[in-house]
Formats: sequence, structure tokens, C-alpha cells
Amino acid sequence: MKAVVKKNLRRILIANRGEIALRAIRTIQEMGKETIAIYSTADKDAHYLDISDAKVCIGGAKSSESYLNVPAIMSAAELFDADAIFPGYGFLSENQNFVEICSHHGIEFIGPSADVMVMMSDKAKAKDVMKEAGVPVILGSDGVLKSYKEAQEVAEKIGYPVIIKASAGGGGRGMRVVEDPKLLKNLYLAAESEALSAFGDGTIYMEKFIRNPKHIEVQILADKHGNVIHIGERDCSAQRRQQKLIEETPAVVLSPEVRKSLLETAIKAAKHIGYVGAGTFEFLLDANYKDFYFMEMNTRLQVEHTISEMVSGLDLVEWMIKIAEGEVLPKQEEISFKGHSIECRITAEDPEKFYPCPGKITKWIAPGGAHVRLDTHAYSGYSVPMFYDSMIGKLIVWGEDRPRAIAKMRRSLREFCIEGIKTTIPFHLKMMDNADFKASRIHTKYLEQNME
Repeated sequence: MKAVVKKNLRRILIANRGEIALRAIRTIQEMGKETIAIYSTADKDAHYLDISDAKVCIGGAKSSESYLNVPAIMSAAELFDADAIFPGYGFLSENQNFVEICSHHGIEFIGPSADVMVMMSDKAKAKDVMKEAGVPVILGSDGVLKSYKEAQEVAEKIGYPVIIKASAGGGGRGMRVVEDPKLLKNLYLAAESEALSAFGDGTIYMEKFIRNPKHIEVQILADKHGNVIHIGERDCSAQRRQQKLIEETPAVVLSPEVRKSLLETAIKAAKHIGYVGAGTFEFLLDANYKDFYFMEMNTRLQVEHTISEMVSGLDLVEWMIKIAEGEVLPKQEEISFKGHSIECRITAEDPEKFYPCPGKITKWIAPGGAHVRLDTHAYSGYSVPMFYDSMIGKLIVWGEDRPRAIAKMRRSLREFCIEGIKTTIPFHLKMMDNADFKASRIHTKYLEQNME
């Protein structure tokens, strides 16, 4: 391993918007460093721009004109003499070309290397790499499918139901579950077409479909010295069409033996690929709560990183920056976990149909109290733009145990008042009183099967 050169990152550009931009500004400034906030014309009135040390408009309202506009972002970084770029999540956070461009300009990308990002970005290739690492994976195609005929052969071999997935995909796009062999061809073509349209890459692969699994993920941190630690696991099973809505930690359905195996597997996988930074290994947990299978790796900070912070006391953004500067991680035994934390994603959407509801917020009363955290960029008078993700905030609570955390979340949601637009607060309130949620019986298909 090459000697690690320690750096002092003084000025960090945040290549993102909304709540994650504000969340990053807070930590970076608390570390005694300066922030550069970029914004689109649609975000020109965002209040976090005024607390940043510098701000610069990089383009129009559309993401392609601003937050995905690499030349404009790099120009801003050079104009303000940025030492590093913090990508957040979404937009360019997992774009290997952007990482290489940062490196070419001598700017530290606060995240993994382009090589590792490439390795994990193609879901089919990532699966092969995990096999090499000894990580359990779901039966499926040997890499990407070359034709419908090959898809037919693989499906017959592993047995129905199967799931077709976009290699470059995410968010449920380019994904189809096939229960009946007669439907395979049409669903194969539909997934291929959707993947091409959404990602510019129509390659797809196939896996055995695991019915009613839980979605369990492991947060890891890895430094430049070869050290890897975990920051516990998260249960992200409360989803609607592959979109996470509620996350919590720890995953109470895991036995001590399964939890130990899961966490050790994630660390082993991170070491195998030479990972550096914050990352998340996502697994499907079989309905027996014993067998788990690698699904994908997110080579970035996750939206739900907040709950891992609440139970560990760590600031993951701070550690991402420290890792980029060459600092050594604490030892695993120095990290302790306490209590239970839950996050509800508050989105500007109809709480029953989940269609977007942009517009002006006319009233905003935020909840408070001990161990209640609200990560948001919104406020009374704020206009939610129609151009971006509909999430306007994350409500996070901590309790000494799961029942206390649920009670605190219920109380906080009742206290949270937003008027002028529809939000998902009523949905989350309903979930806090849901008997299956309280018994931790929620699986990834539960909402589709029971609440639609």
C-alpha cells in the first residue's frame, strides 16, 4: 500500500442542493472549513445559500443545466479555489467520469475512487465481484443477458418467479417481476426499453425473485490505510415501488448470530474491493430472517445515514472529510451503539396516491423536543420546485428502545404542521399505528400488497 499523504481541505464545494447541501454546510463549517454552495435558477431563494461562505449560480432549473452540468461545477470550483467537492447523494455522486475530472483538476472528490465506483455501478458486474469475495448472492444470470432467448434459458434453470433488473439501474426503474413464463418476453422488452430511456444503458440481468424479503443494509466507513469499520445495520423495508419511505436501526428481526455474520460480510466485501469513504452494502433478508443475499452497493452517502449517526454518535459527513484528508478510522471496538432510531422521509406528495405536489408552503411548524432531529431546507414561504426530487425533509428520532422511538415519532409527526402543499405526514402517522409495523413485520412489498 502506498504511503498516504495527509491533506488539509480548507474550502469544499457542495455539488448538491436541498437538505443535504444544508446538512453538509453545517458540518463543514463546524470543522472550521469554508463552504461553496452551487445553485440553479430554481433554487436562487434557498436560505442555506446565505449561510454558505460563498455561493454561485451554475445554470438553469433543469438538472441537466445545473446540478449535472460538470463544466459549470468545475468552473465554480476553480473560480473559488476549492480543495475538494462533496457530492452528497443523487446527481453526480456516483458518476465515475466526474470523479476522474476532479482528479485531473487536482480537486479531492470526497468519496471512493473511479475504479471502485465503476466496479460497483454495474449491478451484474458487482454481483460477480461479490461472488469472488465469498459474499452470498442470489441465483441468476451470469452477468448481463444478451437476448430474450438467454433470459428464457436462465429463468427455466433457476425457476420462476424471477426479477429482471437494469444493470445501470436504481429506484425501481428497468425492473420487472415475472411470475408467468408467458409474460417473460413482454416484460423483458419493457425492462430493456425503460432502462435505455432512464439510464442510456439498456443492458439487463436476471435474478431469482425472493418473495416478501426485508431490505437490510450495512453502513461502512473505510479509510485510505486499509481499515474498514461498520456503523451498524438499517432496516429499510418500508418501501413503495422500490422507493424507501421509513428507515430504522437496528434491524430488530436479526438474531445476534445473523447480525454478526451480516456486518462481518459487509466489512469483508469492502476490503475485497479496496473501498475508501462512506458506503452501504444492501442485502435482501429472506422471510426466514436467517439467509441474506447481496443486492447492490451504494458508493456514496445514503439519505438514511442520519439514523446511523443517532445510535452511534458519529457525524458521517465529518468522517467522510477526515478520510479524504488521510485520517485513520477509530477501531471497531471504540464504536458503541445505543438505543433505536427511526427516520421518516417527508415528501411534497399526496399521502395516498404519492403524486408530486410542488407549490408554496404557507405554514410550517417544525416538531422539537429531546432526541428529535429535522434535516430540511424548507420553511414557511418556501416554494417547492417541480424540477427535482419531492423530498423536503427527513424527520429523525431516537429512543432508548424501539417502542419509545415509535412513540416519539408519532408525537413528532402530530406536532409537524405543513400547509399550502400536500405532504406524506398523514401516511407516516398511519404507519406509526400500523400493527404490522409495530411488530416489525413489514417487508419490501407490504405497502403494495396492503395499502394500495
